[in-house]
Amino acid sequence: MAITTCIFDAYGTLFDVAAAARIAADEPGREAFSACWPMIAEHWRAKQLQYTWHRTITHDYVSFWEVTEHALDWALEAEGMDNDPALRARLLQLYRELQAYVEVPATLRTLKDAGLTTAILSNGSLDMLNTAVQSAGVGDLLDDVLSVDGLRRFKPARAVYDLVGQRFSCPPDEVLFVSSNGWDAAGAAGYGFHTVWINRAGAPMDRLPASPGHVLTDLNGVAELTRTI
Repeated sequence: MAITTCIFDAYGTLFDVAAAARIAADEPGREAFSACWPMIAEHWRAKQLQYTWHRTITHDYVSFWEVTEHALDWALEAEGMDNDPALRARLLQLYRELQAYVEVPATLRTLKDAGLTTAILSNGSLDMLNTAVQSAGVGDLLDDVLSVDGLRRFKPARAVYDLVGQRFSCPPDEVLFVSSNGWDAAGAAGYGFHTVWINRAGAPMDRLPASPGHVLTDLNGVAELTRTI
């Protein structure tokens, strides 16, 4: 069947998760942070994901925003930067307003012009997702923003992917799911979606039961895939 619905992960796929730390590092008076921001950004993202998996397995859900705060606290302490409350507050503010990758608006516009349904499916809390969408100026290019908050489970739980069909009444084989997380793309592939892994870092393929159907280095080729799958 033809692709009718294009679903995007948010963080790392549409929104640059390193942007918060990168912007803060360039601000005056943050010389110490500037020296270690790449490692803090890497730790922050890694712990954020690890905590979602742990909380899903243990059925101890908290919002993604709280997970994001906990992950940042770990990352700052790991680099000896946990004694600066102003820095912590600034990083969290910037995370709410993450920059979109440069190709995002044009990709979404092309999909909408082709008559496709477009939406976000994210672990993110709905309030933080809506803030990021507004900040990036892409709200008019999305039909909806779907959050796991109501389920109280994080991806790659199958119930999360169920949200797409429940919202748009489309079978899995009409969906192209796009994520920069290899494990997320693999989970969606196992669920039955057509999948694209946006492998910006050139990482190896994850060793998981299912694999993404397609691999791109950015979003520029997504619209073409919807016409050829």
